[in-house]
Amino acid sequence: MQHAERELTESVVLCDSKGLLNPESIGFARSPLVISNLKGQFMKKKRWNYWCIYGEDLLFSTSIVHLDHKAICQIYILDYETQRFYEKYLTLPLGRRVKMPEEPLNSIKFIHDQLTVQFVHMQGETHLSVTIPDFDNETLHADLHIIHPEKDESLNVVIPKSRDIFHFTSKHAILPTGGFVKIGDRRYDFNPYYSFAVHDYGRGVWSSMTDWSWAMASQRTGGKRVGLNLGGGWTDGTGLTENAVFVEGTMYKIHEDVLFERNIENPLNPWRIQSKFSNDVNLTFKPFFQQHTLDRYCIRKMSVNQMVGYYHGKIRLPNDQILPIRQMLGSILQRTDR
Repeated sequence: MQHAERELTESVVLCDSKGLLNPESIGFARSPLVISNLKGQFMKKKRWNYWCIYGEDLLFSTSIVHLDHKAICQIYILDYETQRFYEKYLTLPLGRRVKMPEEPLNSIKFIHDQLTVQFVHMQGETHLSVTIPDFDNETLHADLHIIHPEKDESLNVVIPKSRDIFHFTSKHAILPTGGFVKIGDRRYDFNPYYSFAVHDYGRGVWSSMTDWSWAMASQRTGGKRVGLNLGGGWTDGTGLTENAVFVEGTMYKIHEDVLFERNIENPLNPWRIQSKFSNDVNLTFKPFFQQHTLDRYCIRKMSVNQMVGYYHGKIRLPNDQILPIRQMLGSILQRTDR
């Protein structure tokens, strides 16, 4: 069973003059047509710009989050071979100096004595720069150039729960990335043929009870750029999904819900990700790393469980082509707000 999802083809604002969901924005688009003009609803709005770059040796991630009452900057790294993981985060009460843009690729910065993070987008490229004097007792400097191929499509979805509970997500995958990350004396180089960035832009008004799972990957597979974006939980019952596959810049929308099955007692056991009614999505995820964060970013209790591992299986695309997935590096994030 698949949903008849409405496809947006023209620019539209997310909210009306009262800050409630604009019904005309509900649906999905292949480019970021939705303008996130959030207003009102103080202490309920959530905004973030999240980047995750899969290098050959290092996973590097940075995000800027604004929750009305505070702004947060987070940077973390994972060395695949040594499994060295370190996370740095900083909170600014009220976050008045952090301006969150209304469109996904607009520039943004977070500047503080302890760290400087900037996402600057121009001429089809995002320059991501990070400087941290004390990152696990070493200096970190990242200088990454993320290419946005001109014809690449993105996944853009407005999920309605009600007029005053809604969310817009813009997912950009398989973006070739060059540059370097230097931590102390260790330098990690990123080759744009093998290294890819994922950008997650989120804007909305959430309820206090939220559970969601997000599976993603962006790799070169069989000589092609292939990206996965599969979600569950927060979209249930809305008639829309955030499920898609990206192949060489073309976005194939999956209109069916997917289910995440895992061993709750041991999350490092293999996971199953499968479409709810068909066999179109049939994946196994084998994690080799887990990071759990509790009650760190929200005024309420929030739990985030991040797994890094490999995807195996197959996906049937809407054109009936079978896409094999073999040893594809990626992540799963699970989040619970209470």
